[in-house]
Amino acid sequence: MAELSIPDLSPARCSGRFTISTLLGMEEGGRGPYTPTEGSSCDSVQPTHLSSSTLCTRTFGYNTVDEVPAYDHYANSKGVGDPRKGRPSLADLHSILKPDPGRLCTPVSDLQQSNGLPEAGLEEAEGKPGRDSVPEPVRFGWVKGVMIRCMLNIWGVILYLRLPWITAQAGIALTWLIILMSVTVTTITGLSISAISTNGKVKSGSVFPPGHCRGLFILGLPHGCELLAWPVRCGGTPKTWGKQQCHGVFPASGGTYFLISRSLGPELGGSIGLIFAFANAVAVAMHTVGFAETVRDLLQEHNSLIVDPTNDIRIIGVITVTVLLGISLAGMEWEAKAQILFFLVILVSFINYLVGTVIPATTEKQAKGFFSYRADIFAQNFVPNWRGPEGSFFGLFSIFFPSATGILAGANISGDLKDPAVAIPKGTLMAIFWTTVSYLVLSATIGACVVRDASGSLNDSVAVGSPGCEGLACSFGWNFTACTQQQSCRYGLSNYYQSMSMVSGFGPLITAGIFGATLSSALACLVSAPKVFQCLCKDQLYPLIGFFGKGYGRNSEPIRGYMLTYVIAIGFILIAELNAIAPIISNFFLCSYALINFSCFHASITNSPGWRPSFRYYSKWAALFGATVSVVIMFLLTWWAALIAFGIVIFLLGYVLYKKPDVNWGSSMQASSYNMALNYSVGLSEVDEHIKNYRPQCLVLTGPPNFRPALVDFVGTFTKNLSLMLCGNVLIGPRKQKMPESRLMADGHTKWLMKRKIKAFYTDVVAEDLRSGVQMLIQAAGLGKMRPNILVLGYKRNWRTASPQSLEDYVGILQYGHTGSSTSRAHWHLVVAPRSLTAAVTCAGSGWADSAPSINCLLLPPSSDAFDFKYGVCLMRMKEGLNVSRVLQAHVNPTFEAAEHPENGTGSRAAPGTAVDPTALASEQQASTIFQSKQGKKTIDIYWLFDDGGLTLLIPYLLGRKKRWGKCKIRVFVGGQINRMDEERKAIVSLLSKFRLGFHEVHILPDINQKPRPEHIKRFDELIAPFRLNDGFKDEATVNEMRQGCPWKISDEEVDKNRAKSLRQVRLNEILLDYSRDAALIAITPPIGRKGRCPSSLYMAWLETLSQDLRPPIILTRGNQENVLTFYCQ
Repeated sequence: MAELSIPDLSPARCSGRFTISTLLGMEEGGRGPYTPTEGSSCDSVQPTHLSSSTLCTRTFGYNTVDEVPAYDHYANSKGVGDPRKGRPSLADLHSILKPDPGRLCTPVSDLQQSNGLPEAGLEEAEGKPGRDSVPEPVRFGWVKGVMIRCMLNIWGVILYLRLPWITAQAGIALTWLIILMSVTVTTITGLSISAISTNGKVKSGSVFPPGHCRGLFILGLPHGCELLAWPVRCGGTPKTWGKQQCHGVFPASGGTYFLISRSLGPELGGSIGLIFAFANAVAVAMHTVGFAETVRDLLQEHNSLIVDPTNDIRIIGVITVTVLLGISLAGMEWEAKAQILFFLVILVSFINYLVGTVIPATTEKQAKGFFSYRADIFAQNFVPNWRGPEGSFFGLFSIFFPSATGILAGANISGDLKDPAVAIPKGTLMAIFWTTVSYLVLSATIGACVVRDASGSLNDSVAVGSPGCEGLACSFGWNFTACTQQQSCRYGLSNYYQSMSMVSGFGPLITAGIFGATLSSALACLVSAPKVFQCLCKDQLYPLIGFFGKGYGRNSEPIRGYMLTYVIAIGFILIAELNAIAPIISNFFLCSYALINFSCFHASITNSPGWRPSFRYYSKWAALFGATVSVVIMFLLTWWAALIAFGIVIFLLGYVLYKKPDVNWGSSMQASSYNMALNYSVGLSEVDEHIKNYRPQCLVLTGPPNFRPALVDFVGTFTKNLSLMLCGNVLIGPRKQKMPESRLMADGHTKWLMKRKIKAFYTDVVAEDLRSGVQMLIQAAGLGKMRPNILVLGYKRNWRTASPQSLEDYVGILQYGHTGSSTSRAHWHLVVAPRSLTAAVTCAGSGWADSAPSINCLLLPPSSDAFDFKYGVCLMRMKEGLNVSRVLQAHVNPTFEAAEHPENGTGSRAAPGTAVDPTALASEQQASTIFQSKQGKKTIDIYWLFDDGGLTLLIPYLLGRKKRWGKCKIRVFVGGQINRMDEERKAIVSLLSKFRLGFHEVHILPDINQKPRPEHIKRFDELIAPFRLNDGFKDEATVNEMRQGCPWKISDEEVDKNRAKSLRQVRLNEILLDYSRDAALIAITPPIGRKGRCPSSLYMAWLETLSQDLRPPIILTRGNQENVLTFYCQ
């Protein structure tokens, strides 16, 4: 820990050590109740980046800036105006701390009044004058928070209006099977959602300003604010109004979408958000139609129909949903409290029904088919009796399944529960259990009391055993034969949807239960659908829906979303047939449940360390089974609707994968991507390399990638979707100075590459010089078989004016540095040393524009270069240069083009020495290069002068496969003899055809060894003149000393021995100008200098001569002399 020595403290002023509670309650900076005051005597310090003022705490008996573990260090949400609390940074702990007498620590008695733990009370703070208490938010238990809420959502219109009818159609046995199948799906989904919702704390989405706390849909508000479903005002006393803040929780509005999208990612999360919002919108119509159907039946019983039975449902439904919309927009304070009342009404209505089954049947009820409990009726109704178009097992399943939904109501408010890990699974599973029991009991009891067909006419009573009477009712003294045969019976389980009301002890209670269940469910769905959709719109995953995400008022109410939900609900209400609406909801809810279960399975199977749900009683295989069963049932219900649902999911998934929205939720998709990449990378290490699978994996020495966009675009063009590309940057300077810059800029460079749609990695190293940094990159870059095999760099245009050391470094990257003619020095290279070293030798500095009159030099063993690590080398030169930066910044590699002036830079750059914002770097204007434009019908000229293994051919071939270069004709030039041109051309054409590259135009260069023009020879001699030793007339001792001190200089002997090679470069430049002046790109094999025989200045003169005066980009490519092309199939 970073310690601070301070004088002894007065016990009266700063007694004892701070407690854990004190440390957790520390505030950040500022003058607050937990901030050091001037009345204390502890000295403190002020590090530059400290995020908490605990600098003089004495937790461990001495002063330290280190923090003990605290809740606030891990919380990533805070209220408006609240200071952010955090632990000190590594820089704070490593920095040298200086006492500041102005900063004094707070007495313990003041500091121990609060703590940062969310569960801790604030008893010690109460009663303090001048300090307002901040009450803890109200949290709900599993009964009120989850079980009752889920049961209200599960119980609905199907319970009252369709379950008796389903029992008549499918029989008691198959009805139980339908119920248990639905419960199996919902139970597994409940376990999955319990695991997902307990995998981390749900953070608050907003903090509402003091004065009014308008909660989101069904929120837990702080003490003093009432729990309401709609916007409310803070309660409490007038003295506290305007001072307390109410925290809204967006997950309550985003609901399942929020939880699933943050778990599974935007790809499938966006799909489930749309499907779930649409399913809730249709559910509004279903519950409203159920309510309207009940009202219609009441009107029909009193012969008071408005128009006709079907249109009455439409009229009543439209009026009802319009009233519900007004309620949801205006707010009803009594509605949330009425939820408990609705729950009690439903319980009373259910008890009323059970009581009615044991009450002896009256004559009116017997005429309608009710005869109390009878074994004969139970036996007859135990088996199915299919009728009508819905008369099939899965047809009835699709109608019943919406009655099993609603299990997500508790998970929607996981942030407002006392203990979500206990409340959600316990409350959800108990709700599923009790509603399942109610469904099973209802189907069994009503199937044992009511016959399938009854006329309702009192005139149909007959004596028991009367002739001509058919059916089970005959044994009870009723003859329903006529209506049964004519299929005109109005009553009975198969015909009368209000059978529960007829059986019950007091019918109006059943009607009240229907009204409570349908209206509360419809209202809940009408509010939740816009909230879910608003959360989806705010995530900006899809276009054209942001219009509906705009919020109004203090609570950001999605009024446009309400109107959209209203329109959708009206559209389905006009169907006016509950049996037609229910299957649609079943399909979409099954799709949602399948995605929920799959997300739980996917999060588990990825083995991410971040997947740590508090709820442990789930199984990834059960989740997979639940997802599979949901999908199977979808297709068994309505195969075409299932195909449409999955088509929508796949389309939305493909869109998000294509657009790649800028969101980072730490989803299981990210964990899965890592797992796949890791497994494939490890598996690739077990595969032996083969020439057929060779890929040019490039380490590109770009420096900052945005400074050399042409180099980035060139390599990115032929490596895209094909092979590895690494952009390397060597930060030259002291490590302590450059490391913060490296951390700051790496993310910005990566984002710049992504914005430019270059599929590449960025990496940088800090080194004392360029060559050692490149050696680090060459040795450490890559992973397993995913390692670079080609080194790509730009041409050093300023080599004539650069320092000798930078020139030696640059050429040393390409090949061994020059060490003179002595073989004993064949593996040594030059480094600049301090003048105080007595072993240093002085070398003349004449001829170097930016060097001092004399330089102290040492000869040290060189490190290996690209060829030693079996790298191919690709050198790129453009006439206008590669560097497009306006001003070279401090972190730019000075060895690359340090004196080059940018000529076509388009992006703004910061002045030297200033820090560049990574976000500004990623958002800057992109420079356009030749590799981003279509080349048309130009040529790519390949000068395959030396056999390097085929890399000189392969890179232009890969470039020509791209769309922008696809119309270019590729020409191959090779050297040959004038008297054997035809034979040599046929041989090369035959070889190229075996490679299957598609190169058909081959040119033989017979005059490659001709003597160049005198003026070009003279220009070359003038080019190397400043770098010559001119040792022809000096004694041997002087020459040896000069060679040892300045190995980059060219001796007369080296000029003579390399004369033929030098003239060849001059001649090649003439040939390039003759044949390829108008080409789109030139690829040529560069020369290689002999170790110990080719000084760096001579080698650069060769490259300069070879590539000068050329308009098109020129690529000097040299493989590592190993085959990269083959014409064999094995």
